[in-house]
Amino acid sequence: MDTKLLEHYRTLLGFIPENIRRRITLAELTGQEESVEAVEHMREILIHNNPLGAKIQQLVHFAMLVAIGETEPARLHVRGALRAGATPGDLYGVCETAAIVGGMPAFSIAVDLVYEALDESGLIAHASNAKEGETHSEV
Repeated sequence: MDTKLLEHYRTLLGFIPENIRRRITLAELTGQEESVEAVEHMREILIHNNPLGAKIQQLVHFAMLVAIGETEPARLHVRGALRAGATPGDLYGVCETAAIVGGMPAFSIAVDLVYEALDESGLIAHASNAKEGETHSEV
């Protein structure tokens, strides 16, 4: 497997997802490495060389996955959007748009995924601490 193709996952997500590792292992086990390389090459062209740029591409990717109910891949791409420079406001905008396309279930899924990613990145704790400081200073 071309390590350059796999490096894109590390850059985008910070790691190589387990489903990608399984894809590679199964292809190696069956002697079908070329098929995985073809898929990864297509992803490189469509995602990593996308004219939208990394941040917008990841926001769109996240939104589309939420709209079709693909929670686990959406979880990866909300993190990819954060790594690519998306703000909490950008991500919440996707949540709001998901409500138009997929109704309240899509909105709720998007909110949960965004909250989880922001919490893991420390932004939720930071916002909570800032809010507590405002509350204590008002007393």
